[in-house]
Amino acid sequence: MSRRTRFLSAAALAAASLLTLAACSSGSPSGGSADTTAPADSGELTPITVGLLTIAPAAAVQYGIDQGIFEDHGLDVTTQIAQGGAAMLPAVSTGQIDIGVGNPLSVITAASQGVDVRILSGYSFSMAEGEDINAVVVRTGEGIDSWKDLAGKKVAVNAVKTQGDLTIMESVEADGGDPSAVNFIELAFPDALAQLDAKNVDAVWIPEPFLSAAKADPAKYTVLGYPNQNAIPGLPTMVTFASGPVSEDTELVTKWREAVADVFSATNDDPEGFAATIAEFTGMPEAAAADLRLERLDADLDPQVLTDLSDLALKFKFIESEPDLDTVIVK
Repeated sequence: MSRRTRFLSAAALAAASLLTLAACSSGSPSGGSADTTAPADSGELTPITVGLLTIAPAAAVQYGIDQGIFEDHGLDVTTQIAQGGAAMLPAVSTGQIDIGVGNPLSVITAASQGVDVRILSGYSFSMAEGEDINAVVVRTGEGIDSWKDLAGKKVAVNAVKTQGDLTIMESVEADGGDPSAVNFIELAFPDALAQLDAKNVDAVWIPEPFLSAAKADPAKYTVLGYPNQNAIPGLPTMVTFASGPVSEDTELVTKWREAVADVFSATNDDPEGFAATIAEFTGMPEAAAADLRLERLDADLDPQVLTDLSDLALKFKFIESEPDLDTVIVK
């Protein structure tokens, strides 16, 4: 298997941290790699760097590299692991990374503050109905029975001002509660259930595999509900995005979209092979990767879903103004 992975260096992370979103109100610095496109009809591969987080759905990119799918579409892909979206966004906008795979709300927030980032395609989506891939979990039998009961309570999310607290606030309001009265606490997902057990928080927002662990012990834990489905059914959990200059390379964008669509088709046809890649990519045991409930992977993206997400972010003041989505979403 090919393992062409780079990590953001300390210097790159330091540079990225200096590029705060608030400092970019007049637009991002010039972005895009110096040469992302091979000469026409040269038969050469186009080299691109793709930024990833070490989470299970992101392993699909590594699977596509290992299986030669990107090469079949004329792309020579190197992955670069970011420690979080805060490092990835400025790295994309300044051209250290050509294409990022990350949270659409973060991209919308950056665009609303003048950073020139554009959404190229869909990537992963929560489930529109049935059991979703993240949920709010509470202690069983302690009186939190509906969304409005979260008002005045401590609710753990992995980070504030992201899709977790946004969708929970919408769920509380829709149930007749006061979303401004929810006290959101930042906790890493692996620590959430232990903090719930210790009664340091009253509820936790968790994804797989932590959600399955909670469901396996109904005497201790109860699923309050699936906030994504209340707020925006089928909400995208990740999209692919690039700087303005990279997104204007229509040949590259077409190659990327077609390659990603073929990668997802291949992972659906080869669940065992994909699970093996997830295990190696994330470091989780292969048996756990094989049993993992994953988001729906799809390169297609309905622009209306992003409009709904932007509207929701504005409603709860996660952003001060809505970006021009006709520009942000690459047609």
